[in-house]
Order: sequence, then structure tokens, then C-alpha cells
Amino acid sequence: MPREKISKRTVDAFEWRPPGPAQQFIWDTALQGFGVYALASGQKTYVAQFRREGRSHRVKIGVHGHLTPDQARAEAARVLGRVALGDDPAKEKRDRKAAQTVAAIAEEFLSHIEQMKKPATGVEYRRMFSKHIFPAIGSRRLVDVTRADLAALRSAMRETPILANRALAIFASMWSWAARLGHVEAAANPAKGVERFREQSRQRFLTSEEVARLGEALDRIEKNSRIDSYSIAAIKLLLLTGARLREVLHARWEWVDFERRAIFLPDSKTGAKPLHLSAPAMAILADLQRLDGNPFIFPGLKPGAPKSGLFDAWKIVRREAGLEGVRLHDLRHSFASFGAGASLGLPVIGKLLGHAQASTTARYAHLADDPLQRAVDAIGATIAAAMDGKIGADVTPLRKKAK
Repeated sequence: MPREKISKRTVDAFEWRPPGPAQQFIWDTALQGFGVYALASGQKTYVAQFRREGRSHRVKIGVHGHLTPDQARAEAARVLGRVALGDDPAKEKRDRKAAQTVAAIAEEFLSHIEQMKKPATGVEYRRMFSKHIFPAIGSRRLVDVTRADLAALRSAMRETPILANRALAIFASMWSWAARLGHVEAAANPAKGVERFREQSRQRFLTSEEVARLGEALDRIEKNSRIDSYSIAAIKLLLLTGARLREVLHARWEWVDFERRAIFLPDSKTGAKPLHLSAPAMAILADLQRLDGNPFIFPGLKPGAPKSGLFDAWKIVRREAGLEGVRLHDLRHSFASFGAGASLGLPVIGKLLGHAQASTTARYAHLADDPLQRAVDAIGATIAAAMDGKIGADVTPLRKKAK
């Protein structure tokens, strides 16, 4: 790790640089154990680090801007002096944190998530805490939470088993984060050993007949003006591209390259990627009207904002097409299923869908057997016709050996 005299000039110039760990440090040459780390968010924090009983411990001093380097160094010297006299500031800090509630620690954790993760992740984590975790155990001290408490939370959410599993996973993640900061012991994580609900696959693939019904329903609804044209176009584009909902709704005109037939998304669930466009998808974009002052392909009601969602529109379309229970995300699965059925190969399908890992695309592997099924059906039908003595059966007869 780099070492230099920590001054206002060096700290002001210090920036987190990718790639690298979440915390990047500079250690002081004037006071051993005094350092400052930078986060990707731009925040810089002073720390004092020391060893006690063979283990390294770190205590936060304060945030740059609230403290000057000289003030932080003086406080670090006081902390390190106490260590030399036999005190344990890290334990005192853990004891203070141990007295804090789940809700208090969670607020710090959520702040960390909102700095380090995608905005949608922060929104989902905060919703999960507010709606499920806080009402159940928010007022409990974090260190007092037991496996029985989390098992009770899981049971209370049994009607939504997938959400229950996510709630346990998020709590476990918070505990691990708190353990890395020295607030709790990692091995004491109460989420470990709490059995998760078995998750049933929710994949649903539209058949060719169902896609035809969907297309007819969209045409009827559009003619009757029951849904705005942007919603109709967005639903069609979801099916034609296999894109995720937000990838389509938040796409901007400036990202569209008509010559290269792609929407170049600067960010997505798996990072930057091109959203490849077929001729029908290109035709949909060509027919859409651009709104002055709104950069989004699918403008929302608020000026300059994208369409917020398609839930209400999809309910109408789904009912009209007789596709009750089909989710918008199932259009993405259906795009992949048609690709697998056409023997395009899982690597190609994974590229089109923007999967980061091949294992994610592997769920469609069984669909690639469709061409083989058609082949065996054709062969079987020909052989069966020949066995029934039907004329025209294209089967080579077995020649009898001459006696």
C-alpha cells in the first residue's frame, strides 16, 4: 500500500481508481498506523490501525472535510496511545455498535449499498428492510437477533417464499458487512443455517400460437386506442429483443445506431452492452414519434422522464390475448426459447440476452432439443406409414438374403 505524508494536498488529490478493492488506502509516514481510505463515491475517511493479540484492528477517526489531516492525525495518535497503554478502542467500538438496533445498523448498510451498487439495488434493499425486516426485528439489538427470529420472519413471509429467501439473504449480507467493519463476529451470523424455501422455476415460454394471439390482441387494442402507442411499441420491442423492462423503457434516442442496428446501452444489469435490433424491431423504432425535450424513446408523463412502467397496459393486453398469468419478463424467456428452438446455440442466445455467465443461459438448453424432436417425429411418421402399407412411404426396404 502507498505511504506518504498525509496532508491536505495529498488527501485532496487522492482518488479511488478502478479496478481495485472497495477501499483504497494511503498510510502516513509521520505516524505509523494512521491512514486514509477513499471510496468510489469520493468519500475519504481517516483511520487508526493497530495489532492486538495477533489480530489487526482498525478504528475510524472521521471523514475528510469534517476533520483536517492534522486533527485526524492528533486523534489517531490519542487512539494509538491508548492501545499502547493496554486499552482496546476496537472492542469499545464493537460494544457501542452491539448496543445499536438492526434499524440503526441497517441505515449505515443501506448507505453503503446505495454508494456501491446500482440504484435499483439500493431501492430494492431499502424496500425489503422497510416492508419486511424492520417490522419484524428492526427494534432488536443486532447482536441479539437469533436464528429463531429469522425463522419466524421466514414463516411470516411463507406466502411469498421467494421474497422470504431474499429477505434472509439481505440480512445475511448486512451482517457480513458489519462483521468486516468489526461490529459483529462473522461466524455468529444467525442467517446461517436458517433453511430457505424451495424456489420453483417461474419460467414461462409463449408458444407460436400464443405469440399470434398476442400480436392480434395488440393490433385490436391499438386500433381502439385503449392503450397509448408507446406502451404497445414497448411491449412489442420486449418480445422482439429479449431485453429487460428497464433496458427498453430507459433507452434514449442518442443510444440508437440505425446503421449498425443496435441500441448501445451504456449500463445494464451486466454492464454496457448492445441491444441488437431485428428488422421488425427497427420498424417499430422508425414509426415512433420523438417528443421535443424528452431524450427517452418511451417518454413518460413527466416532462423529460421515461415511461415509469407497463403494468396496467400489460394487464389489459394479457387479458385480451388470453394469457393470464404471463408476466412481462416471460417475453424475454420466450425470445430465448425461439432462439433455442431455431438451433442458434446457447452462446449466441446468451450474447443477445446480455448474460454475464453461461450458466444463466443454460436454463434454455432443453429447448434446443426441439429440432431433434421434429426430426424424430418426421422419421417416425414415415416409418409408421410404411408399416401401415401406405404408398409413397419413403423407406428403403430391407433386402432378403438369397438362399
